[in-house]
Amino acid sequence: MSGFKKTIFISDLHLEETRPDITRIFLHLLKNCDASVDALYILGDLFEAWVGDDNDTPLHREVISALKAVTRNGIPVYFIHGNRDFLIGRRFLNESGCILLPDEAEINLYNTPVLVMHGDTLCTRDQAYMKARRKTRNPVLQALFLLLPLSIRRNIADKMRAKSQEYTSSAPKEIMDVTQEEVRNVMLKHKAAFLIHGHTHRPGIHDFLLGHIPATRIVLGAWHEKGNMLIWNESGEKKLVEFDASI
Repeated sequence: MSGFKKTIFISDLHLEETRPDITRIFLHLLKNCDASVDALYILGDLFEAWVGDDNDTPLHREVISALKAVTRNGIPVYFIHGNRDFLIGRRFLNESGCILLPDEAEINLYNTPVLVMHGDTLCTRDQAYMKARRKTRNPVLQALFLLLPLSIRRNIADKMRAKSQEYTSSAPKEIMDVTQEEVRNVMLKHKAAFLIHGHTHRPGIHDFLLGHIPATRIVLGAWHEKGNMLIWNESGEKKLVEFDASI
């Protein structure tokens, strides 16, 4: 895929202080975003948890500074909220130079209409999660949460993460994957034959028919031990790539 201009898509990095190895891979990726990169899309869950833009930590400062170096060089970085970092706000965006996109964003990728999402809203069989999502995305509840002292917000986030991990380990695996009916509905709504999303941690490229039209759903991988990205170049070639800090 060398020689072509390209666009990079990533999601589900879940950056946190206890995983400096993953942060190092991400910083390496950002450092190597050169003139061949037209744009970088981060489709949610960049961080394991985000309790407010005022949560000023060495990790957050390092990541924001690295993102700013990319955007300052003229490479746009687009961001979609995930289920872990939906409280990322204006201060983070201003300091990093990232551009916030809506939960369902239509983009024109080398003259191809593409829909990009985090992907959690596609998992409609997980009723418990969908119910919790409606609460956490309520603007009034978010505003009230952000009024709490930072120490209390951190404590609440830790408890919510522990509860989420317990639920994820016990819930049926099939309900945490996307519902194909919802995939079809959202793609038809946006008149898009291509969908890129993360969230499920099940990377792959899925071809199917949307009515009588060929359609493709590309799922980004989570950053467990290595980095994962989709490279879509200007010729239309698409490739899911696993990598570390050595490339």
